[in-house]
Amino acid sequence: MATVFWNARGVIHIDYFEKGKTITGEYYSKLLDRFDVDLKQKRPHLAKKKVLFHQDNARVHTCLVTMAKIHELRYELLPHPAYSPDLAPYD
Repeated sequence: MATVFWNARGVIHIDYFEKGKTITGEYYSKLLDRFDVDLKQKRPHLAKKKVLFHQDNARVHTCLVTMAKIHELRYELLPHPAYSPDLAPYD
């Protein structure tokens, strides 16, 4: 599995996860640290700007460890719309 972080200018960080393993809040938190280092290296003009961060509402993305890391990095988390059959496209 690959986790890809990007913006309008292209890919910033790619992480390849070992087959058969489970992503935890601690792993994702460390991944956000690695992403933050790459972000500052590859997009230095964003270092002093607010980073708008968008992710889905999977458990690993919403756990306490992850939310604390997002707050520590001072990223602004954009809201993810609720899943609803009313909003899903019809087959």
